[in-house]
Amino acid sequence: MVTQVAKVDEEKQPSELQQKVSGSLQNTTEFFHDVRVELKKVTWPSREDVTSTTGVVIATVAFFAFIWQLSNGLHKKVSITF
Repeated sequence: MVTQVAKVDEEKQPSELQQKVSGSLQNTTEFFHDVRVELKKVTWPSREDVTSTTGVVIATVAFFAFIWQLSNGLHKKVSITF
């Protein structure tokens, strides 16, 4: 009789795998909830801010691409000369 009671108690407890799965699902759900809460706190830039910043980035890349091409051209001329 005593062994039967112990077996019943063991069956009621979830297995180690079940605990890990339910724990990871709970952690994942909690993580996405926290992400959603934090994203609501973000101050997003306006369309005008994004457009102007993108223009600055494109202009900067174009400028440095021009400088790089100029440097490569000068390097080739100097290499041919000497």
